[in-house]
Amino acid sequence: MMENPETDTAALRRLRRAQGQLTAVIAMLENGRDLREVVIQLAAASHALHRAGFKIISDRLRRCILAEQGATCADHITEEQLEKLFLGLA
Repeated sequence: MMENPETDTAALRRLRRAQGQLTAVIAMLENGRDLREVVIQLAAASHALHRAGFKIISDRLRRCILAEQGATCADHITEEQLEKLFLGLA
């Protein structure tokens, strides 16, 4: 079940884009395509993955901030854990 359909949809769209780009990279390598084209496509896939990760983390962070204002937050996360999540995407 999606907790925030709008954010989850955006993250899923980015993940599917990255999946398609990775499929394209594999095909490009199998077909001996130019290195520059492969690297450009690989960079695009990496960027899409990072954007999806930041979207997911920022949404959960927003919900936890709202929880401090009276809503509920299922994600109990420390500042150190949050920092590690962000750095994992850097």
